[in-house]
Amino acid sequence: MISIQTEDFCAGSEHQALRGAGPGTGAIATFTGLVRDSGDLSGVTGLFLEHYPGMTEQVIQGLIDEAGQRWDVQRARVIHRIGPLALSDQIVFVGVCSAHRGDAFAACEFIMDALKTSAPFWKKEITREGEHWVEQKEMDVARTQSWNQEA
Repeated sequence: MISIQTEDFCAGSEHQALRGAGPGTGAIATFTGLVRDSGDLSGVTGLFLEHYPGMTEQVIQGLIDEAGQRWDVQRARVIHRIGPLALSDQIVFVGVCSAHRGDAFAACEFIMDALKTSAPFWKKEITREGEHWVEQKEMDVARTQSWNQEA
């Protein structure tokens, strides 16, 4: 299931919902991303996220489908927030349940890595010095490419 929303979410409730996948579930892996200061001297005070409605959900569903082809995925959940976000706000939740921990961990990490480089989201950093759109990081692109080499 995929949600693109402005509202916050409860990671604990989302984890609990993944437990409902059935008695064959042996592992749940989750990731929750938060707004953080980038650590440079600009002093990030928040973010603003935009997306391409309709296309974003299609891309994320494709990532979930690909994860399901690579690993034993019983259920996956992706929530991504848009709009204005403050420091420490939750941005993204990725949860995957599987019969085995290795599949759950790998699928969760794959979806998160690919989400950062494939889904049509745009992120603007709000700093004490002004605002600027954030480019993809080379490290994120390299991580996504490494998954493609494993396929």
